[in-house]
Amino acid sequence: MIRTITAALAACVLALPVAAQPASVLRIGQQEEPDQLDPARGGTFGGRFAFTAMCDKLWDLQPDLSFRPQLATAWSWSADNRALTITLREGVTLHDGTPMTAEVVRANLERYRNAPESNRKGELRSVTAIEVVDARTVRMVLSQPFAPLLAALSDRAGMIASPAVFQRLGADFFTQPVCSGPFRFVERVAQDRIVMEKFPGYWDAGRVHVDRVVFRMIPDSTVRLVNLQAGQLDMLQDLAPSDAAKVRGDARLRLVTTPGLGYAAIGINTAHGARAETPFGRDRRVRAAFEAAIDRAVINQVALEGLFVPNNQTELPTSPFFNRKLPVPGRDVARARALLREAGLERVEVELQVANTPRDRQVAEIIQAMTAEAGFDVRVRSGESVSNIQAMTRGEYQAGIHNWSGRADPDLNISIYIAADSFQNWGKYNSPAFEAALGRARAETDPARRAAAYEEVTTIYTTDKPIIPLYNTTWLFALSARVSGFVPVPDGLIRIQGMKID
Repeated sequence: MIRTITAALAACVLALPVAAQPASVLRIGQQEEPDQLDPARGGTFGGRFAFTAMCDKLWDLQPDLSFRPQLATAWSWSADNRALTITLREGVTLHDGTPMTAEVVRANLERYRNAPESNRKGELRSVTAIEVVDARTVRMVLSQPFAPLLAALSDRAGMIASPAVFQRLGADFFTQPVCSGPFRFVERVAQDRIVMEKFPGYWDAGRVHVDRVVFRMIPDSTVRLVNLQAGQLDMLQDLAPSDAAKVRGDARLRLVTTPGLGYAAIGINTAHGARAETPFGRDRRVRAAFEAAIDRAVINQVALEGLFVPNNQTELPTSPFFNRKLPVPGRDVARARALLREAGLERVEVELQVANTPRDRQVAEIIQAMTAEAGFDVRVRSGESVSNIQAMTRGEYQAGIHNWSGRADPDLNISIYIAADSFQNWGKYNSPAFEAALGRARAETDPARRAAAYEEVTTIYTTDKPIIPLYNTTWLFALSARVSGFVPVPDGLIRIQGMKID
């Protein structure tokens, strides 16, 4: 009898439907609110997290700073370096079902080059034509050699979106973005979250182990960490250096770090409207005095727990493009005062705009205290990142701390804030000598000669001081111990391919 009941129970269990596996959701806390979710328009670091999940590029950056194939499987320069031939991957489908062909890639690149809403024009400045060779081959024709092009195509200028959608929506593409990455767009709630779901037609689906990803916008690093500790997040980017020890001491969490390509710099309005008409904007001696009053090593120790790299240039001191003739200077208050007197000034008022984050506010307050001893009265004004950018775009600022996420090519680190054709040259710095030197460096493809060319570029901007670099970033990520497979890359972005949640 017992045997009969047992057999009957077993039959009932076997007859029950198998329960579906629960969806795997990766919740990421990020500091910065993205701007427009359109590769043609985007200009924020926060937006690049969403793009990395949603929009594949022609090729991607690896931890060793080399490029690996993504939507393209091969690329090669012509003998005269005036044409780049790109071989595309077969079997790639965009989120709306559009097959990726050479014509689809050509349409995207032409949009980046020519659309009124595009902020990628400067990155493709040297491209004169885009030719479809066959269904899987595209050739980019250049007016002159332009070495930074490869790095540009590993980022937003190389992302492939749906032509049907951007031709229909134009500048409103960001409202319904359709790309080619592992996740497709679901919703965005401003100042709160961006939600994406796994795209089943992804060409590399075998490496995607997460069903859904939610990016949560949490500007305060302490609040991000509290959410991670409480289990409301699975990982976060840009951990405050002061919280690194807490993460190391928590068995439920892991700290992952990597040297970064990014940097923080004080950007100065030198020629954009009435706010530039100040001694600080007009006279480079005043800016030199300001820099001389700053101790970068103290900033690193006090605000950054000694984890970052004090620097006066946009390239890491270990980079072959770092100008070793211009080492990082120490603080010299006497020189700062002498420079102000030379400019005919005793005290100078400066308004310093910063992002509303604990780190930027603390760095600004240290600078405020240091420069006061040399004759500067600094007023710190903090605001949300997108609002700050909008104000700077209008020229409504005097100086601001810029945080650049960094690129593998030195040109994009230098040009982003001070090249005349950069859409993020908010201060409208325009030096013919700088532009000529930058042009020579961009056209040089030999690594040794490129390094020599960028020496001249660095000498000019460190003399004129339209920006004053402060330090290079070390990327700090905190993860739940349940998360595995995360590989950090020096650009600070999160590649979800390969990641799993237990």
